[in-house]
Amino acid sequence: MSRLGAPAHGGTRWRAVGLLVVACAGLPVPAFAQSWPAKPLRVIAASSPGSGVDIVARILAQRLAVQVGQPVVVDNRAGAGGNLGAEVAARAPADGYTLFMGTPAHTINPSLYRRLAYDILKDFAPIGLVTTGQYVLVVNPSVPARDLKSLIALARARPGQLTYASAGTGNATHLAGELLRAQAKVDLLHVPYKGSGPALADVVGGHADTMFSNLTAALPFIKSGKLRAIAVGGASRAAAAPAVPTLRESGLPAYEINAWFGLLAPAGTPPEVVARLNAELAAALKAPEVRERLAGEGAEPAPGTPEQFARLLRAEVALWAQVVRSAAITPE
Repeated sequence: MSRLGAPAHGGTRWRAVGLLVVACAGLPVPAFAQSWPAKPLRVIAASSPGSGVDIVARILAQRLAVQVGQPVVVDNRAGAGGNLGAEVAARAPADGYTLFMGTPAHTINPSLYRRLAYDILKDFAPIGLVTTGQYVLVVNPSVPARDLKSLIALARARPGQLTYASAGTGNATHLAGELLRAQAKVDLLHVPYKGSGPALADVVGGHADTMFSNLTAALPFIKSGKLRAIAVGGASRAAAAPAVPTLRESGLPAYEINAWFGLLAPAGTPPEVVARLNAELAAALKAPEVRERLAGEGAEPAPGTPEQFARLLRAEVALWAQVVRSAAITPE
């Protein structure tokens, strides 16, 4: 073959490759990348209406609906200490249309249950942290205690008589109370409920004496005088309730428990959809009206990357495992 013939043959070959590239360029990209979201989204909140996670989920859902141009519905799936909602979310199609609001309960439960139908670290794709916040120790106004010192004195005077409600056995609100019992050396009677909403309602109604509640849910009742705030559980005071001292400064220097909510999707959700959801979440948390509403509920926006949220989840699972062991709680 002559040297002149080679370029002609090569040219034919490269023309064929060029035609193939053009043809491939005309092929459709995956539907989820082109059209997501093409239908309404669902955010599963593993708690009852009126709870802190429910309130934050609804604030976020309203803003996301505006941003993505589709309805975003909050689906309350309370029960089994938060496990019911997590199971439903973990089994949902990994298409970006079912999201899940994770809470500390979902990093506690691996230490409380021998068998779970989901793995918070393996069955979910972290999207991003939504908010950080505080747990607040509240009492019904009929309880004759206005600060931690007087509450501890009352509990010691009435061993086993003062009741503290929780969102369920092993829930963060339960473990917060157990930590108080251990550090203050008091005997309180634990009364578990099926969700933080009903527990808080019974403290407001005077059917239970005290409770560690997420500040987001308790703040309206504190402001209206239906609950009395004793102290918050974090290392520093809450911006939404600056007059309420911490448990540390109230006499328990080693006490610290924090609240957070984060957004997840079922494992296997396409990375490009996770990235889009993270971007939409960050944009929502920057919106002035969202920040104002969250601040009014005692929650601090905490945008970040999926990787940062994944690290938090791993750290929380390890932390709560240690707390459960120290409280001598036997896994179910």
